[in-house]
Amino acid sequence: MDLGLKDRVYIVTGGTRGLGRAAARELVAEGARVVVSGRSEKSVAAAEEELGGTGQVVGVVADNADAGAPERLIAAARDAFKRLDGVLVSVGGPPTGTSDTIDDDQWRAAFETVFLGAVRLSRAVAVELGEGGVIGFVLSTSVYEPIPSLAISNAFRPGLAGYAKNLANELGPQGIRAVGLVPAHIETDWVRELYDRAEDADATRERATADVPLRRYGTPDEFGRSAAFLLSPAASYLTGVMLSIDGGVRRGF
Repeated sequence: MDLGLKDRVYIVTGGTRGLGRAAARELVAEGARVVVSGRSEKSVAAAEEELGGTGQVVGVVADNADAGAPERLIAAARDAFKRLDGVLVSVGGPPTGTSDTIDDDQWRAAFETVFLGAVRLSRAVAVELGEGGVIGFVLSTSVYEPIPSLAISNAFRPGLAGYAKNLANELGPQGIRAVGLVPAHIETDWVRELYDRAEDADATRERATADVPLRRYGTPDEFGRSAAFLLSPAASYLTGVMLSIDGGVRRGF
């Protein structure tokens, strides 16, 4: 199936590593052009080279918490590719901790990055999009139920999912979609690092996937393909959805 992504242009924040990079890679493979952002010159340069370089990918050093980031990212898309068709807002996981161990400064910093940064960027991008545009958010299973020792994620991710649903209602009449991706049990570099630290990596993996109906971790590429589809014109009648990419872990509807 042709996803209709050829020559379409997307911003992918956090596109230099992890799930953001996987999504950017699949978008490029399907013919899209991508502006990827990361917080370091080194990671941005490496992503540019790996994903295709000049003419296909532009890297921008930007932090979602920076109020000036949306303007720079949108300008990069316009300058390099003369159009903008959508955005995928992906940020690294917020700090771990329980409600009694996280201080006010950590809450404020996470709010700026995880929540307000996503709202600010989506708001700016929405103004630039026309009919067929799409705004996507990478969320987590904390949207549905709290995850132990992730109080910040448990607080902000559900709010961001609600915001995405709100956007779907507000922007739908303009032909602009808003969607959420809800990954779980994806074997990113961070997960592999956890295995490396474990005394018995195979046993750790087996325990971690025992409750996954498919009995394995998903790959970043599998997440990336799901993201590329959801952002593409092939998914043009899907909006307000929260797509679980978790091997069946979520049992409810």
